[in-house]
Amino acid sequence: VQLQASGGGLVQPGGSLTLSCTFSGFNEDDYAVGWFRQAPGKEHEEVSCISSVDGKTWYTDSAKGRFTISREKDKNTVYLRMNGLKPEDTAVYSCVIGAGSIVVMPEYGWYDYWGQGTLVTVSS
Repeated sequence: VQLQASGGGLVQPGGSLTLSCTFSGFNEDDYAVGWFRQAPGKEHEEVSCISSVDGKTWYTDSAKGRFTISREKDKNTVYLRMNGLKPEDTAVYSCVIGAGSIVVMPEYGWYDYWGQGTLVTVSS
């Protein structure tokens, strides 16, 4: 299983970025894809996730109203649109995938596979 995150970069406060996560080799019908981030010196924080079953989405409080997760199921790709970026959003963003149906945003240990991250830097 491979996951590839892309789309990170340097953006000014208030700006926007769209991250992409493309995965392959994962042959489960029911799964969830999530985005985690890790800022320097901090623990991993889950930002958002989306269920393959019904497309339902979840967001952490800091992401609500600013970030939007979406998918193109036929392309095995999940996106994270980030608007109104703040310096505290600076982190390495990684996508993850886990098999099964979810009713809440899963914790770190639920996911089966992690991809390489993409760095998002919010700075003027």
